[in-house]
Amino acid sequence: MTVPEIAVTAAFAVMTLITFILFAADKAKAKKGAWRIPEAVLFGFSFFLGGIGGLLGMIVCRHKTKHVSFCVLIPLFAVLSAAAVVVTFIYA
Repeated sequence: MTVPEIAVTAAFAVMTLITFILFAADKAKAKKGAWRIPEAVLFGFSFFLGGIGGLLGMIVCRHKTKHVSFCVLIPLFAVLSAAAVVVTFIYA
């Protein structure tokens, strides 16, 4: 593997994990009625290579599934995140 491939793969894995944790934490906070993670943060992490983690967070935690913006944008970000990794492997 080349350095760009390793860097993008590592960034993808880290952002996926962080984004999943953010969705799970926000769901836990919602259940407790505590201070929530802003939606902009969830969207931001999902956009920057964390789309798969956001999508998994929505599915596994059943979180934000009734929000149209999340149901449209998070899957889109997941596709874009996966495409970014694939493109890096093809062109690196």
